[in-house]
Amino acid sequence: MSAPPAPKEVAVPKVARLLLLPFVVLAASMAAQPTPIPLPSTSSAPPTSMAALGDSITRALAVCCSNGDNSLHSWSTGHVPGDGVSSHYERLTGLDPAITGRNHNNAISGSRARDLPDQAELAVKQNVEYVTILIGANDLCASSAATMTSEEEFSFHIKTALATLNSGLPRARIFVSSIPDLHQLWKTLENNAEARKAWSSGTCPSMLSADNTEEQRQSVIKRELAFNQILARACSQYRNCRWDNNAVYNFKFSASDVSVLDYFHPSLEGQASLAELTWRASW
Repeated sequence: MSAPPAPKEVAVPKVARLLLLPFVVLAASMAAQPTPIPLPSTSSAPPTSMAALGDSITRALAVCCSNGDNSLHSWSTGHVPGDGVSSHYERLTGLDPAITGRNHNNAISGSRARDLPDQAELAVKQNVEYVTILIGANDLCASSAATMTSEEEFSFHIKTALATLNSGLPRARIFVSSIPDLHQLWKTLENNAEARKAWSSGTCPSMLSADNTEEQRQSVIKRELAFNQILARACSQYRNCRWDNNAVYNFKFSASDVSVLDYFHPSLEGQASLAELTWRASW
């Protein structure tokens, strides 16, 4: 018996082939794409609780009125009507009053990166939905450039704190600020006699001591750039963490942004600028 004839190829017109080509490419592309991983549940609804982590900047030390903590004027959790500082908390209260009274300032004046994990654990216990972080100035402001916190130690503590927050508060939104430019502070006020007098008492000697060489100051600049890179990389590991993209570090503040009580911490105007900059960069 002879074999049956082979089926004839059906010729596809050239125009039809061209029309089909985009659909073939699209199907292949879709098949090659991995299944998207959904973001953590960070709904568009404003958070109804928050915690601020950090140091004396977030405690609004020497902002006005007295040399001590004045956290009611903090860029993050402050709430004094008419002070000119529109804090994150006040802005969030305007979006949803449910956050009222649930603003925890866990920052402690004098804190370094090594203190951040404990502050993060406290935020987890408080079960907050939003966390702000501003840390690192005290790690730079050592007795000398040679005794600043190492990059390795700084990185370890930052990673530990963020891991604690991610594990304990997986649905929370986290905001990480860059460190303000310490060298700019020096350049802004180096010819101010009152500032130099205040600094001579031991304020951030690694940068502000009158006896420093420019080479020593450059080593602080280099370490600060490294710290900000560490903060950026650590934050990028978590999809619910937002970095300010160096908005605070790049801000060209003026003398009026600095407290006249110690010529180091932000004034009320400085806290207001900090609140505005970080709010724009945050969630």
